[in-house]
Amino acid sequence: MEKTDCCALNVVLAEEKKGQLIPNGNHQGVNGTLVAPVRALPERETWTRQMDFIMSCVGFAVGLGNVWRFPYLCYKNGGGVFLIPYVLFIFLGGIPIFFLEIALGQFMKAGSINVWNIAPLFKGLGYASMVIVFFCNTYYIMVLAWGFYYLIKSFNGTLPWSSCDNEWNTDTCIEIFRHEDCQNGTIGNATFGNLTCEELANGRSPIIEFWENKVLNISDGLDQPGALNWELMLCLLAVWVMVYFCVWKGVKSTGKIVYFTATFPYVVLIILLVRGVTLPGAYDGIMYYLKPNWSKLGEPQVWIDAGTQIFFSYAIGLGALTALGSYNRFNNDCYKDAFMLAMINSGTSFFAGFVVFSILGFMASEQGVDISKVAESGPGLAFIAYPKAVSLMPVAPVWAALFFFMLLLLGLDSQFVGVEGFVTGILDLFPGKYYMRYRREIAVAICSLTLFFSVCVCVCFAVQGGMYVFQLFDYYSASGMTLLWQAFWECVVVAWVYGNFMDDIARMIGYRPFPWMKWCWSFITPCVCMGIFLFHLLNYKPLTYNNVYVYPWWGEVIGWCLALSSMLCIPVSLVYKLSGAKGTFREVIDCSMQTVCYSHENRRAGYLFFYAEQVITKLQ
Repeated sequence: MEKTDCCALNVVLAEEKKGQLIPNGNHQGVNGTLVAPVRALPERETWTRQMDFIMSCVGFAVGLGNVWRFPYLCYKNGGGVFLIPYVLFIFLGGIPIFFLEIALGQFMKAGSINVWNIAPLFKGLGYASMVIVFFCNTYYIMVLAWGFYYLIKSFNGTLPWSSCDNEWNTDTCIEIFRHEDCQNGTIGNATFGNLTCEELANGRSPIIEFWENKVLNISDGLDQPGALNWELMLCLLAVWVMVYFCVWKGVKSTGKIVYFTATFPYVVLIILLVRGVTLPGAYDGIMYYLKPNWSKLGEPQVWIDAGTQIFFSYAIGLGALTALGSYNRFNNDCYKDAFMLAMINSGTSFFAGFVVFSILGFMASEQGVDISKVAESGPGLAFIAYPKAVSLMPVAPVWAALFFFMLLLLGLDSQFVGVEGFVTGILDLFPGKYYMRYRREIAVAICSLTLFFSVCVCVCFAVQGGMYVFQLFDYYSASGMTLLWQAFWECVVVAWVYGNFMDDIARMIGYRPFPWMKWCWSFITPCVCMGIFLFHLLNYKPLTYNNVYVYPWWGEVIGWCLALSSMLCIPVSLVYKLSGAKGTFREVIDCSMQTVCYSHENRRAGYLFFYAEQVITKLQ
């Protein structure tokens, strides 16, 4: 393959800036010569209203992690004290990268791959984000399938997880009892009903048996996939159909649907809070949530949990925020948007803690145990602790249906906006092939079917061993390490390779953001990301399920392959670009760090972006 001088791109862009577009589709330079045939590109669609963008970002970033992860971390890491490192990391890492991704998409008018045309050597960042969001879209949909399954079961007159009279229950199934009755008696002699306390200690609650024996029908390990659960499979198909119809018309449809999916969960949270604080034990639960334990500030794990939670809940490194920003008007004030969205995100997490712990306090009071015995995070909170709590309430099916409907909506908009970001990245790679009447519908259908069949054929989350595969994806493919690695390189490339992004932002929004942003991108945020990344790496622990089942060695190998599949995109792409460029290593690096001029007026005419792409391709 013929090698091209890497500085040719900068020369061409300089000519583009001086030249003009002539009617026959060729570009005429200042010397009157025709430098390349040009195709005009259609103008990129934009949000109907700017509020569509705000609601889409809220729907995407505010998800299940705000409800089932933050409250538990706050309780575990010292209550109100946890807010100190959490708020600190909002301004050191969360907002700077959140703003960077939105502004980059808005400035370049491109998805997660093509935005890195600002630094062609590091285009692997775009491919890495596409791999991560692909994995997220593949396994995250399973949570929605579980929630949809619970929602359907909530419409029964009696909740199926509230009793031990079902076919999936075992002989050790025991309904709610008060542990303090056993704690105040002699274990061997005290009884509850017809059972001794010793027998009660070995019992299993009906909600755990419903979750493991009915919903998951879980096998004994990763090496035993078992049979397909057709009920879950149908729920999975139903949720994918919902996702498809949410995004099939592009941002015009997405921007309308999120008004409901992003706001109604707040209505449900308020209803659940009002109900929760009226229950006995709610005050104790909220105090457990907020009571400060100042000694926790000296523990490194508290700071690591705070930083990691920011990257999870802000949906950083997935490329979807970049895709959403690309549909903004060029002069939209994304700086103010970033701060507002960050406050909404973190405020929702804090508010959800009151809802969760008021209910957990009630459950602990009913069972006569300490709240630490019932507090959980992740799927354990959503599908075990909370369903168990609502089963103790009057009119339990109503509260269960409300909760799981909220859960479905929280996950649904995160899912379909993630798919939208994935589709945007693909469409931007082929600008000339998809401009047909039904290009959006066809492209989204292809992506949705690809992801759906990846669940069915490759991953098989819906089989008896699917939970083990789900945890493997959750622990490795979109883990804290992959997101931190991605965020680190985003800051380095924008601040040190491209170098002029603050000037570009000033041209967009009409003023320069506070210099704190540039300091964060250049020094503070990369150090934070790399510090947390190294902590995770040095304190790595093998994956387990329920702290009992230890994954086999080959399962960990698969997990690390999932993690490295995105992380290696950056160095591999860099080496590939360098190997195909002409000149010494120093010359190539110097050329790559030269400023890339970008004119949005010319972009609308369609020729600058196209010709820059042509030159970048020749670098290979």
